[in-house]
Amino acid sequence: MQSWSHYLPIITTIFSAWFAPQLLRRWRAQRPAPHLFWWGLGVVAYGAGTVVESLTTLFGWHLAFFQAWYITGALLGGAPLAQGTAYLLFRKRTANILAAAVLLAVLTASIGVLLSPIDYTLVEPYRLSGQVLEWHWIRAFVPFINSYALLVLVGGAALSAWKYWRRPGMERRGLANVYIAIGGLLPGIGGSFARYGRVEVLYVTELLGLVLIYVGFRIAVTRPSAPPVLAFP
Repeated sequence: MQSWSHYLPIITTIFSAWFAPQLLRRWRAQRPAPHLFWWGLGVVAYGAGTVVESLTTLFGWHLAFFQAWYITGALLGGAPLAQGTAYLLFRKRTANILAAAVLLAVLTASIGVLLSPIDYTLVEPYRLSGQVLEWHWIRAFVPFINSYALLVLVGGAALSAWKYWRRPGMERRGLANVYIAIGGLLPGIGGSFARYGRVEVLYVTELLGLVLIYVGFRIAVTRPSAPPVLAFP
């Protein structure tokens, strides 16, 4: 049975389609700027995941919908956003190595998702869950990738917020990073619930998280007062 929360991904998809071009336009204006490229890619992936959630709400569970959702949502999740932050936190060589490691993990797990048999006794008509995968080892990649996103995206934004708050006149930058940190944390919390079949919590936190990240982005770009330590430039 569907609830109102099953329709939230439609709103999140529309919001992602509006937000992503803003980041990508800034990347084109400031190239190479790999952090902006990855942030833009992250919002695109975010929207791709909610597109599939929307299709599931409207048309029901289908194997192709599930596979696309698991790859774009569960596996990619916040990884591209975190990778953008990595290019601000670390040297380019280190960030490139991290990007390669994350992409290898996502690729390996994605192949597994496409090849894994499905336990159709666990399939629910309008609810997506990784529990239907018979190759349970695939699900072990999700905590690894989400932990990376949590440490780099959320941890990096929190660190940046702390640094900015200590600098007079930089309070807006600090506030922007607070919003980004909370926004990056919420989908991870929702994803933990989704692993146990409570995908409705994920739908709520996805929308709230993206809105908060956007608010942080707008605060950071409307009144730039210094080169960013971590906030969206």
